[in-house]
This record gives sequence, C-alpha cells and structure tokens, in this order.
Amino acid sequence: MTQILDDAHLVVPLGSGCRLGSHRVIEPKGALPQAAWKLDNTPRAYANEILCDVETLNVDSASFKQISDACAGDALAIAAQILATVNERGKQHNPVTGSGGMFIGRVAHVGPALAARDDVAPGDRIASLVSLTLTPLRLDAIDAVDLVTGQVRVRGTAILFESGIYARLPDDLPTDVALAVLDVAGAPAQVRRLAKPGQTVCVIGADGKSGMLACAQARERVGPSGRVVGIIPFAGTPAAELLLAHGYVDYLAVADARDTLAILEALPEALPMLADVVVNCVNVSGTELASILCCKDDGTVYFFSMSTSFTAAALGAEGVGKDVNMMVGNGYAKGHAAVALQTLRDHPPIKDYFTARYSARTEAANRQEPTPS
Repeated sequence: MTQILDDAHLVVPLGSGCRLGSHRVIEPKGALPQAAWKLDNTPRAYANEILCDVETLNVDSASFKQISDACAGDALAIAAQILATVNERGKQHNPVTGSGGMFIGRVAHVGPALAARDDVAPGDRIASLVSLTLTPLRLDAIDAVDLVTGQVRVRGTAILFESGIYARLPDDLPTDVALAVLDVAGAPAQVRRLAKPGQTVCVIGADGKSGMLACAQARERVGPSGRVVGIIPFAGTPAAELLLAHGYVDYLAVADARDTLAILEALPEALPMLADVVVNCVNVSGTELASILCCKDDGTVYFFSMSTSFTAAALGAEGVGKDVNMMVGNGYAKGHAAVALQTLRDHPPIKDYFTARYSARTEAANRQEPTPS
C-alpha cells in the first residue's frame, strides 16, 4: 500500500520549542508528547529539534502482535492500520496497547541550537532510542511489512526533541540486526543492574529477542553458582534449543504464562526456591500474576513487557500475599544501547541467531509487500 502526501518536508528557521516537545502537542493541551492523543508532525525542524528521513519502523512486539492479529496477518491491512494511526495521531501510538516502537533513519537537519552536539550530523544513520509514542512521525508510504520481525519499511519523516536519545548505527552489525537489538536495549541493561552472583533469575518469554539478551546477561551476572531459568510457551524452537545447548539457561519450563495454574504446577521443578529476579519479556497480556508467583518475597519482578497492566500486577500481588518489588518496564537505562550491542557481540551463538533472523539477506523470505487491492 502506498499513500503519498502533497508537500515534501521542509527545513525552515523556527524558534526553539520546549526541550521535552510540548510545543508539538495538539491535544490535549497541557500534555507531554507521549501522553498526548495527537501531535503536530509537520516536517519542519525547530531550532532545538532534529529532523530525520525515516527508513524503517520497528513496531514493538506487543503492538505488532495486536495489529497483526486484528488484521488476520495480512500485510496490506497492517500497513493500512499503521498509516491510519499515524495520519490520525501524528505518531505511531497503538491505541489498544499504548505502545509504539522505534525507527531507523538518516539525519536530514540538526537545528542550530543543537549544532554543538558532536555525536550526530546531517547524513548520519541513527536509531531512535525513544518510543514512537512520543515521536512526531509523518509517513508518505509504507513499502514492506515483515510479518515475522515487526519491521516496516517506510518513507517519511520524524522529529527528535532536544531531550530525545538516539544511537549512531554500528559498523560491525547489519542494520536490521542493530535495530532489533536496540529496540529491546533496556532489557539486558536492566538485568545487568539487577542480577547478582549466586542468584536465581527467571526470564519469562526467554526465547524472544529481549528474552534471549536478558538470559545472556543473567548468565554473565549470576555466574557458575547462580541459576538461570527460562519459561517459554513452546518446546523445540531454534531459540529454545540454542539457550539450552549453549548454557544460557539451566532449565527451560514449557508453560503458557497466561495460565497461572500451569505456572504453579511447573514451579516445584523449575524454581523450587523461587527466583531472586523475574524478568517478564512476553508480548501478550495476562502474565502479571505468573511473574509474581515465580518470585521470592523481597525479590524483584521487572516487567519489561509493554503488555503489562499495573492494576493486574499490583492487585494480583496483594491478592496472593506477595511482598515483591515490581519495576515498570522502563526501556531506558544509562548506556543501555552500548550494553545491548555488546551483549550481542560477546555471545556469538545469539549474534548468529539474530543475524539469520533479522538481517536483510533473509528478511525478504518473510516480508510481504503491501500492494493496492
């Protein structure tokens, strides 16, 4: 599906806006961009903004699954839904899941108030490290939708605010692999902070991209005296076999984390002493209580999943009498991009898996080209 808009992006002198982007909020007034319903996505850079030509959207896993399910896995319908959301809201902010994703693009213009920055210049290819839910985005066309990875080839523009963070794309990794890793950079970085030698770490959704990187960091941090347990919905997948074969997990439990009773049945063998740290990396809702039940009292549950309901987590813990520390899945941690990319480099089996799954050489087999009906 292709939709062309009339006017090309413009670079015109404008004064500085709010460093957090409030000047781009159309409605409701008084909101910041992430909480706003609609943003001004006019492709003109204020003095303290960066204008980018966008090449690829990496729609977050929870959001892409919801869109794909609603569209019966049809690439044309998925493209139409993404275009409709962006046209209506001025950003890719899924109204059902509340989540977005990130983009890869090329810097078109750096506002004069940001000219002193030495980490970015016009022509640089970068990955945004802030959510599409707060990024003014204008799409001229969607050229391809990858049904496996959730990556969407587009033509359009995006605005990064003065407060926005980004990373220049590394030279040693394929672009699509780097995008897949940077999209979930918060998970391995937070596990690196949370896990300690000798502890038990449980990763729910261990065979997804965030789950695999979380397992790798957990393995490093807990050391030989610690234990890493993964929970996955299906046995025998390539990712599951890799985790076991290379020792990233000591045990894999096969159970649907939405089925709390199934998790309870698995606990005596999988986590007889329960976990010090539980990391929820799934892309479906209804897994909050299972995560809490896997954790020791005074332990930590890190809800990286964007499908998490705070209400379900808080009231669920209260209902089962669990005194655990629960972390909202903040996708940002200082240095998280560097940690995530280095985690991939340090673990060749996972790097090879990501390269085979996400690189452009193999994506063509999974991608469907949206075409007019």
